[in-house]
Amino acid sequence: MEDWIWILVAVACLAVGVLAGVLIRKKVAEAKIGSASQEAARILDEGIKAAETKKKEALIEAKEEIMRSNKEFEREIKERRSEISRLERRCVSREEALDKKIEATERKEEILDKKIKENNELTGEIEKIKVLQLERLEQISGYTVEEAKQEIISQIEDEAKHSAALRLVEIEERLKEIADDKAKDIISLAIARCASDQVAEATISVVPLPNDEMKGRIIGREGRNIRAIETLTGVDLIIDDTPEAITLSGFDPVRREVARLTLEKLIVDGRIHPARIEEIVEKSKKEVEASVKQAGERATFDTGIHGIHADLVKILGRLKYRTSYGQNVLMHSIEVSLLSGIIADELGVDSMVAKRAGLLHDIGKAMTHEKEGSHVQIGVELAKKYKESDEIIHAIEAHHGDIESHSVIAFIVQAADAISAARPGARRENVENYIKRLQKMEELAESLPGVEKSFAIQAGREIRIMVKPEMVSDTDMVLLAREIAKKIEAELKYPGQIKVNVVRESRAVDYAK
Repeated sequence: MEDWIWILVAVACLAVGVLAGVLIRKKVAEAKIGSASQEAARILDEGIKAAETKKKEALIEAKEEIMRSNKEFEREIKERRSEISRLERRCVSREEALDKKIEATERKEEILDKKIKENNELTGEIEKIKVLQLERLEQISGYTVEEAKQEIISQIEDEAKHSAALRLVEIEERLKEIADDKAKDIISLAIARCASDQVAEATISVVPLPNDEMKGRIIGREGRNIRAIETLTGVDLIIDDTPEAITLSGFDPVRREVARLTLEKLIVDGRIHPARIEEIVEKSKKEVEASVKQAGERATFDTGIHGIHADLVKILGRLKYRTSYGQNVLMHSIEVSLLSGIIADELGVDSMVAKRAGLLHDIGKAMTHEKEGSHVQIGVELAKKYKESDEIIHAIEAHHGDIESHSVIAFIVQAADAISAARPGARRENVENYIKRLQKMEELAESLPGVEKSFAIQAGREIRIMVKPEMVSDTDMVLLAREIAKKIEAELKYPGQIKVNVVRESRAVDYAK
């Protein structure tokens, strides 16, 4: 019981203590609040006083700034007014100067109008005088003004035409001289740079024999061996009294070469009978074909030309066994190619095209034994077949003058062909046929009216024709020369070209008494 009492007393004491603590803390807090309120009031008063002070200072500064702005504005206004005044004075002075200029201009206009009026009066008087003078001149000359103008214009035109004609003749002569000199230089340079040996080749081949007994073995029993050789090769074997030799005669050089190789192999082998002959002929044909291919490839290599069709190269190689007037056609084609390249370089033309045209210009001669037509026609067909350019085809077609040349390459190939064919010893011709051709040439020239005498000179490269001056005028000479050239082209066959030189001698005779 006493424990509960003591607990209650303790609790009561604890409550009294807590209450007393709370009261004490409340008083202390109230005291602190009071002092804080006083401090806040003091700080507020000080802030109000400081704000009033700042306000007064700001007002003072604003007033001072306004005063400074007013002074600056007044100063600027004063400067602007002075500038305006200066500009006004300047405008006034300029206006006065402009007025003076206007007055001076008006005075000048008045003077100018006066002078124009005087000038018009003088012009009228001059026109009257001019009309009177023209009328007087028309009376004196008997021409009207228009007629006189036309007469003067006509005289001037005649003089101009005459002067132009003289000048044109002079220029043409000078250009011809320059062109001739240049052509001679180019041709001589081309010939000098492409010097090659020329050997005339024959249309027969001679096969040496070890002894005359071999002739009988080649003929065979009842001539069967020689008939087999001639049948298989297409070549005639001429066995005569010539010791230790057999002559092969044939127009086709390829066949003749096959026959020559066949005979040489048969002589070395010793077995001569139709079966063996047939076997050897086939081997010889293959060797010749291989030689033809190598010759064509060698020709393209020597001339530096590439891109030719393989079949066309083989056809080109066949020219190795083809001759023209005794001149080897393949060597001639290579020479024409090199000459064409040199001339083209000198003229500034594409030398590769010129060399290609020169190499292929006689390609048709390789097929003349197999196809009908001239070698020019055959060559054009081959070039078209193997897709050669139009320029190459035209050069082939025009190199003998069958058509008119219209490209520089065609003219170059013509010149190179003539140079190669005209070399001394390049081509040979039967003396009798040569003389007959010269006689025929003179007869053709002398058959035309007005021709007095003709002479074939320069080994048939030129014909000199003397005409009767009373029958042939200077103008007719040109037509006569052309007519003779056409007759020679139509009725004669000749290598290169022939110069037709017509000479007209006129004499004037008088006597001094």
